[in-house]
Formats: sequence, structure tokens, C-alpha cells
Amino acid sequence: MTQRTPDRPSGRPGGPVVPVLAFAGIVVAVMQTLLVPVVKDLPRLLDSAPADATWVLTSTLLSGAVATPIMGRLGDLFGKRRMLVVSLAVMVVGALVSAFTSDLLLMIAGRTLQGVAMGAIPLGIGLMRDMLPRERLGSAMALMSSSIGVGGGLALPAAALVAQHSDWHVLYLGAAGLGVLAIALTLVLVPESPVRARGAFDLPGALGLSAGLVLLLLPASKGSDWGWTSGTTLGLAGAAAVVLLLWGVMELRVPAPLVDLRTTARREVLLTNLASIMIGVSFFVVSLVLPQLLQLPTETGYGLGQSMVVAGLCVAPLGLTMMFTAPLYARLSARYGPRTTLILGLLVIGAGYGGGLGLMDAAWQTVVTSVVLGAGIGLAYSSLPALIVGAVPASETGAANGLNTLMRSIGTSVSSAVVGMVLANTADTAGGVAVPTMHGFRLSFLIAAAAVAVGLVLALALPARRPSERLRLRASSEEEANLERARQALQGFGGRVLDASGAPVARARVTLLDRHGRRAGATVSAADGTYALAVPAPGPYVLAARAPGHGPLASPAAHTGDGDRVDVDLALPPETVTA
Repeated sequence: MTQRTPDRPSGRPGGPVVPVLAFAGIVVAVMQTLLVPVVKDLPRLLDSAPADATWVLTSTLLSGAVATPIMGRLGDLFGKRRMLVVSLAVMVVGALVSAFTSDLLLMIAGRTLQGVAMGAIPLGIGLMRDMLPRERLGSAMALMSSSIGVGGGLALPAAALVAQHSDWHVLYLGAAGLGVLAIALTLVLVPESPVRARGAFDLPGALGLSAGLVLLLLPASKGSDWGWTSGTTLGLAGAAAVVLLLWGVMELRVPAPLVDLRTTARREVLLTNLASIMIGVSFFVVSLVLPQLLQLPTETGYGLGQSMVVAGLCVAPLGLTMMFTAPLYARLSARYGPRTTLILGLLVIGAGYGGGLGLMDAAWQTVVTSVVLGAGIGLAYSSLPALIVGAVPASETGAANGLNTLMRSIGTSVSSAVVGMVLANTADTAGGVAVPTMHGFRLSFLIAAAAVAVGLVLALALPARRPSERLRLRASSEEEANLERARQALQGFGGRVLDASGAPVARARVTLLDRHGRRAGATVSAADGTYALAVPAPGPYVLAARAPGHGPLASPAAHTGDGDRVDVDLALPPETVTA
């Protein structure tokens, strides 16, 4: 069953849309970060073994990874605002469960529900693309993409203050209150997007992806506890490879897949997603290293002896700087394109980690490192949704950005596992307690710098655009997006829609069907009857046209993929009137 996609968004999104959606992203980040100040105390607080207590964090990671692409696809099919509210509501329920229990299993269940909110980021980006005018879209998506860092930076000192002076359960009550406020603001101030994808929800694909991600992320997050060469770790990793391979084969055969792997395999999308993993690695390293360095006692000879709250304040500029780079990103991207801003961001991150190797002797030095890294990560994160949006149809925005957000999450998971292993293997034992060493901190920074170098190579491999072809961010229907891409690239079909007498037909709907009968694009003709449609790949197609007062037309056509536009005029027959 298909759903109609209106030509224009209903309603007029006003000024509050962007801050409301960004606030929803910040709330999600707060939920993720609020446990950081009490992580080391979780075994005591939950009366459990340390290995069991880590499931409180692992459960959120797993559910967030599973929910992100699924919520993105559901948003494309049934409404992005609707699914944004659903994801926030599930988070609120999970926060309330955690707020009123100290039982390990119930706490894990609550944290699992909270992870569902990770889908808010791609849903928010999708809403912005569908509704905002193009001149506002660049900075808006940059702010939404950076909201994870902003929320984390703000939450660290606030959560530390609450944990230090109150019952730690208050953290969850605060998160629930913020979630309720985000839901209310979204319902009142954010209109629903009318853009819909065609087809049904791919339940087998969702189950297959969920199984593959759980099998993949479990050994990544628990490998240090189980042993990286243990049978459990290696067995789960091998099972993940098999399940994800079978899932990919199945998705290629489904008419309306959860993730369009053909679109994902496009050079621009694939390289952007791989670069996102590297950026996720670099983002999380600083969040793991600096708080520990700041709180270690000065008796170690290198610890800075700061309180939990001060440590949070010193790292907070990481997120705040990410927020302030959003307007800068919009100006740079408008002039040079998101590929250039991604490269610039990675260079700044590399400079931050390189300089940070020698800036570990005082609290103010960690602030400098946080500011530089925040600026670089903000530029890099802000570039990712623009690159994805420019490479996929509007009806796939939610799913595509959901997959990109998942890639970042995989990066942070890998970072957590690798840095945790490095710090554990380089730690000194004093009185039965493992104490991280300066060697371990610096080695972690070097690992982050290496990830940035890989990300830079991937970014440089992205296709460069000439100024006339540079990405124009737009907030329009799928038809207008396809028309704009075809006009820019001149690779596809074009021509005029005419009536039986040869006069132009305006607002005729032209649909591109591939050889399997699946829709590959759609547009509407202009006032002079002209139309343009981009093609996803060379091959045979059918151009189907219809307009009120005229009969339908289906015209076969073929494109060789040589970069030129194939001109096909579509002459609509007279409307057949039946008695």
C-alpha cells in the first residue's frame, strides 16, 4: 500500500522549529551522558558485580544502534514528527523506570528503553530538510547534528553536580522532565512533514539488522570483560558477519527495503558513512580521557586532582564549541561545500589531538584542548547530514541519516572498547586498584589521531563538485529535489509534457519506473511543460505521465549513463470519457 506525497509541506514552519528540534537532540544527549559521573560507582549503587553493572551502559548502546535506522525508516513511511514523539515518549518511560529502582535488571530495562531516543537525531534532520527554506537548512542541520555533543557537554557538569549533592536517581527524573518538555514543544510548534516514502515497513529486514547489530556490538563493548580472543567474543563477531551478510542479500531482493543498499553503496554515501565511523572514534576518545586525567589525584605525579564538577566544566567547552560552529559551518559550506568543511573539520581535530599530547599538565590546558576539538568535531559532524541529504532522495532522508547516525555510534563503540583496553593494559596497580597512566592517555590520543587520518583520506576521496554543481540544500518535496538534481547534473531524462495539440501541460506528474516496475524518481512539469528527472543508474526505464483532463501515458526510454541528458517529450493523449 502506498501513501500520497503532497507537492508542498503543509503548514508554515516558523522560527521555533529549529530550536525545538535541536532541543530534542540535546535531551537525547543528556540521557546518554547523565550516568558518566557515576559510572565508577554503579556496582555499589546497584549492588552488583562490576561486569554486570556495565550492562546498564551496554543496553543503551545496543538499543540505540538498533532503533536509529528503524525509527528513521518508520519516519519516512509514517511521519517523522510522529516517530520523533514516539521515540521521546519511550525514552521518558525508560527514564521513569530507572528513576524508581535500584534493581539491576529493572535498571537495564529502563536504560534499554532510553536508547530508543537515539532515533531523534535523523528524524530531526529529516524534518528540517522537508520543511525549511534552503537558506536556513545548512545551519539548522549543522545544529541538529551537533546536538549530541552540545547535550553531552552541558550534561557532564550538571549531572556531576546532582550526583555529588543529591540522590543519583534525580538524574533520571530530570531526564524524564526534559523529555516531556521536548514532546510538548514538538507537538505544539513542529508541523508534520508530508513527505512519505512508498511501500511497507520491512519487518524481516528490521529483525535481521537488529540481530546483526547486537551480535556485532556485544563483543565490541564486552570484549574487555570476556577477553578479546575468547570463544564468546570471536563466536559473536563471526555470527555478526554471517547475519549481516545474509541480511544484505535479503535487502537487495526486497522491493521496499529497510535500508536501500544500492543507495548506500553510492560513492558519496559510502565514503561519508565510513568517515563518520572515524569521527565517532575521535569524538569519544577525548570524552574518555580528559575526565579521568582531571580527576586523578596529584599524588600520581600527572593527575590534576580536580573534583567531579570541575572536571565536567573543563570538558563542557567540547560541546559548547560544537554548537557555536554551526553558523560558521553554514557560511563555509555555502561557499565551499560540505566536503571542504568535512576536510577542514578533520584537520582541526587532528591539530587538537596533536596539540593535546603536550597539553596535559594543567586544567586550563584541557579546556584549550576541548575547545579546539569541539570546533573540529562540530565542523565535521555538521558536514555529514549535508553530504547524505545531497546524495539520497527526500523520501529516504530519515533512513539514510539514521544509518549515518548508526555509523557514528559504531565509531564511539569501537572507541570505547579500544581505549578501554589500552588504558587497562597500560594501567599501574596500586593497592589492588588499577590506575590509568599518562602513557595510556597519550596512546589513546594517538589512536584518535590515527582515526582522524583515516577519516581525512576518506573525505579527500569524496567526489569534488564544481561551484555550479555544489550541493544546494533544499527543503522541498521529493519531486522538486529530483528536479533540482537533474537540472544540476544534466544526467537523466528531460523534455516537455505536451497535450494532443502540442501545447505545454503544466503540473503534470512524471514518474520514472525502473525495469522492475519500482519508482526511481518523480517530478512535476513546470509552467512551460518542461520536466527533468535524474537516473540512479544506466539502463531501461519507463516514463509515466499523467495530468488532470488528459489521458495517462507510459513511454519506454533508456539511459546509457554517459552524463548527458536524454530528451524525451511526452505527448498526453486526450482523456477518455466513458458513458
